[in-house]
Amino acid sequence: LTAMFAGINLAIAGCILQGVLKNPLADPGIIGVSAGAGLAAMVVMIILPEYTNMVPIVAFVGAMVATLILFALAWEEGIQPLKLILAWCGMFQHFFAGGMTCLMVFFSDKIQGTVNWMAGGFSGASWKHVTMILPYTIIGLVGVSISSKLLNALQLGDDVAKSLGTRVEATRFFLVTLAALLAASAVSVAGMLTFVGLIVPHMMRLVVGSDFNYLLPSSAIFGGILLIVADTVARTAFSPIEVPVGVFMSFIGAPFFLIIEKGNAK
Repeated sequence: LTAMFAGINLAIAGCILQGVLKNPLADPGIIGVSAGAGLAAMVVMIILPEYTNMVPIVAFVGAMVATLILFALAWEEGIQPLKLILAWCGMFQHFFAGGMTCLMVFFSDKIQGTVNWMAGGFSGASWKHVTMILPYTIIGLVGVSISSKLLNALQLGDDVAKSLGTRVEATRFFLVTLAALLAASAVSVAGMLTFVGLIVPHMMRLVVGSDFNYLLPSSAIFGGILLIVADTVARTAFSPIEVPVGVFMSFIGAPFFLIIEKGNAK
C-alpha cells in the first residue's frame, strides 16, 4: 500500500509538472522538488529524530519554501516556465544536494538510519507509513479532477487560457503547490525515488494521448502499479540481497527513458 500510494503521488506530480512547465523532462526529482523535501526531512531525521512523525509536514514545508523562492526568481510579468525549470536545474538541485551532503559529513555518526531512506525504498514500511501518506494521496486523487481541466487550458497558451476564464498565474501556483505536496509526501515515506514521475506520464501519453482528462488518472493508476512491481522485483530478483527500489528504478529508468525518447524521435 505504501508503494502504491507513493507511486500514485509521484506519477501525478510528474504529470502536473510536465503540463505546467510544458517540458517533457520535468519531474519532481529532476527539477528539485524532491531534493527540497528531502533536505528538510533529513534535518528532522538526523537532528530531531524524536519528531520523525512530523517528517511529511516538514518535507512539504521544505518543498514549498524552495518553490516560493523559485517562483520569485522565475517571475517576470508572470511566472515564466523556462526560467522556472532553469532555476531548478541550474541552482536549487545542486544547492539542496549540497545541503544533504553537509548533513552527512557533520553528522556522520547519525546517518546510518537515513542511508536506506536516501536510496529510496519501502523496507520496514508499516501501517504508520500508510496512514502518513494516505491523506495526501486522497488530496492528489481529488486534485486530478480539478487539475486536468486547468492543465488542458494551459496547453492552449496563456492568452487563450485567459480568454477562457483561467487565472493563469494562480493556476500555475496551485498546480505546482499540489505537485510539491504530493512529491513531499512520497519522499517522506519512500526516500529519494527517481524516474517514476518522469517515465510514467511518458508511457501513458503513448497509450492515451495528451488529453489530461485521461493522462492524469491513467498515470496515477500505472504509477501505483509500477512501484509495486518494481519493489517486488527489487526484493526478490537478487535474493537474498534486497536492492532498494530507488536504486533499481535508477538502473532501469535511465535506459528505458532513452528508448522511449528514441522511439518518439523516429
